[in-house]
Amino acid sequence: MATHKLVNTTWHNVLGTVPPALTIASGDVVITETLDARGFDKNGARPAHGPNPMNGPVFVTGAEPGDALRVDILRMDPIRPTGWTISSLAANVVDPEAARGLPARDTVTWRIDLESRTVMLEEPPPGLESFILPVEPMIGCFGVAPSMGQAFSTATSAENGGNMDYRGFRPGATVWFPVAVEGALFFAGDCHAAQGDGEIVGTGIETCFEIELRLTVEKNRRLEWPRGENETHIFSVGNARPLDQALQHATTDMLNWLTSDYGLSAAAASHLMGQVVRYHVGNVFDPAYTMVCLIEKRWLPEPASAG
Repeated sequence: MATHKLVNTTWHNVLGTVPPALTIASGDVVITETLDARGFDKNGARPAHGPNPMNGPVFVTGAEPGDALRVDILRMDPIRPTGWTISSLAANVVDPEAARGLPARDTVTWRIDLESRTVMLEEPPPGLESFILPVEPMIGCFGVAPSMGQAFSTATSAENGGNMDYRGFRPGATVWFPVAVEGALFFAGDCHAAQGDGEIVGTGIETCFEIELRLTVEKNRRLEWPRGENETHIFSVGNARPLDQALQHATTDMLNWLTSDYGLSAAAASHLMGQVVRYHVGNVFDPAYTMVCLIEKRWLPEPASAG
């Protein structure tokens, strides 16, 4: 097991089959510094442009179609003392009548205290003078190359991941992506210092991070959608529009996970899911929405393979 420093000189606004920036063995760790969503780095230079320029791709030796790529998010440290957001709710998350009265969609600056790991508005409007948030790092956009030579914009998401903007993609979480091409070709970027559910202003607090990830190939683990787990939950991710279709994808994947890996019948899985499932909204701003279906681990039987 080795640790690699990925220093990009070229960034990508797609997740697709492009030449790898780094080749590693399964189980290796990658450390890299991300740009913000508009392509600015930690020093304020702009080596790339948005949307969401991606670091990578990383070619993971041994990954083949039909495998899964396991991504352990080990660490995320902010490396710039500023971030930015948009100053208004997106028009599509409020009633049409309310959208006409929303303020202008300007860019505002947030100050990030790198030592205390807190963040606050540089020029807070009245009522928010004492509004200070903890830095809660998350990866907004990451995933692997899709099949058939496709290249999906980093403005959206699909079965291979992408711009999902889910707050659960944070340090301590593990995420699995379905491998569709040799080497998986893993991309990551668009990290946020904080964000509410749904990314309902169209951004999180966009800034730069040093991230540390472990990438591991799990052979013959065929997935349809991204999956994840953290200390307390397992979760399935669906990306689509309209929102109910994203929910259907996430729910179906959870059903399949419970019946294939945990040995439950469809009836047993239905009873379990019907009473203990929770849903989180990842993104309701971008071309594809993201819904996350979660089950707390305490309700799960032992995996079928454990018996």
